[in-house]
Amino acid sequence: MNTQDAGHHEAAVAALADNNFVVAGNEYTRAGWRVLADPRPEIETFDVDDRGWVGEGLAHLVVAAVAYRVAGRNARGTRRAIAGVAEAKELAGVAANPGQRACLLEFVGDFRAAGGLDGAADAYDDAADAYRAAGAEIEDPQTRATTPLFQAAVVPLKQVARGPANGEIAIKWEDIHGTDPSDPGAFLAARASYKRQRFPSLIERVIADGDLAAPRGTTEYDTDHHQCPVCGSTDVNWVDNNVLCLRCSAPTEEQ
Repeated sequence: MNTQDAGHHEAAVAALADNNFVVAGNEYTRAGWRVLADPRPEIETFDVDDRGWVGEGLAHLVVAAVAYRVAGRNARGTRRAIAGVAEAKELAGVAANPGQRACLLEFVGDFRAAGGLDGAADAYDDAADAYRAAGAEIEDPQTRATTPLFQAAVVPLKQVARGPANGEIAIKWEDIHGTDPSDPGAFLAARASYKRQRFPSLIERVIADGDLAAPRGTTEYDTDHHQCPVCGSTDVNWVDNNVLCLRCSAPTEEQ
């Protein structure tokens, strides 16, 4: 992470590793509000700069809502999502870049899906329409899609998808974007359409499983220095200062 989350993201990941999803939701919430309040030293509160660093704060809040629902704290997850919808809409209202405005509307769909709120499909449709309308003003959609705002908007989707995929990368960059970057609107609108199809069902899957994987960080396969005490895997996932099993996200033991 490149934003100032005061260590709460690291604490959230540690809580996921301990299967303490309420604490994880709390820490993700703290991380989200901390980043939104003060993303980086050079960025004002609630300022959508050209890179869109506030997106990392929104992403933390999306994951917080999912973590609460995995823990059975549905009311808290719903409240977190309602607040996130309001925040994303406010930021969309002040964003000067039309592509960023569409991405922030994409976050509205994420929050509705994460909190089990009505209207997720409609929100994603609105985001797709906004991308198409902004197409003529987006010069390089591939570069725009790699900025912090757009990357942050994919983080919760990828994290939720990891658990059902045995810890692997289940959703790749090319999966969520269109095939023709010469049509910027359609290229980016594919993000919202893909999420509309996949994100709600993936969230329901991890809720049913009662488990939310840690995000994927730096990985190493078939190590001779760490082994998971839970599943026995020697595949390792480093996230912040947490050394976790790539497969089940449990803390690994050094051999």
